[in-house]
Amino acid sequence: MKKSLLRLTLLACAALGAHAGAQAAAPSASIKPGLWQVDSKMASPDAATDNAMSMVLQQLGNLPPDQRKQLESMAASRGMAMPTVGADGAVRVTACVTPDMAARKQIPTGQPGDCKSKNTDIAGGMQVSFSCANPKSSGEGKVMFTGDQAFSMQLAVTTSARGAPEQVNVTSNGKWLGATCPAPSTAAAQKP
Repeated sequence: MKKSLLRLTLLACAALGAHAGAQAAAPSASIKPGLWQVDSKMASPDAATDNAMSMVLQQLGNLPPDQRKQLESMAASRGMAMPTVGADGAVRVTACVTPDMAARKQIPTGQPGDCKSKNTDIAGGMQVSFSCANPKSSGEGKVMFTGDQAFSMQLAVTTSARGAPEQVNVTSNGKWLGATCPAPSTAAAQKP
């Protein structure tokens, strides 16, 4: 059960990336290439799910070496550092946005699985919706850009990571850290 809770928590956090390949058509909505930091908080209307996610997040730093290595590899394969949990409970990841990704206005995180997304440009951002086949999840929300160096996002996600549909609300804030990304070999070891 602990493994499925960890998977649920990490999938909910990564859900913001389910629409990572999507583009924002509004000219004012753009992001800069380089290193980005994304802080995400998750909450569930179901108290048991919310408590379980909180417990798993508290234990993220104490993972057995084999599980930690697996998560570090998964994160590195997506150009991200191993997630860390801040004192406020936010899950923090860093990720590199290539010039090509920035040109497509691609948000700097990735969701595992076979995902499809739809985005509609709105003033200053985009309305997003997505669905993933494996693991099964879906959601919708809004991304708002603050210039080309920051964004905020609200997503309502439904995931079946533990076998039955569960609702998770994800609130994220992203900020640009700089033009230079760490070399791929050090990205997984980076501590934001």
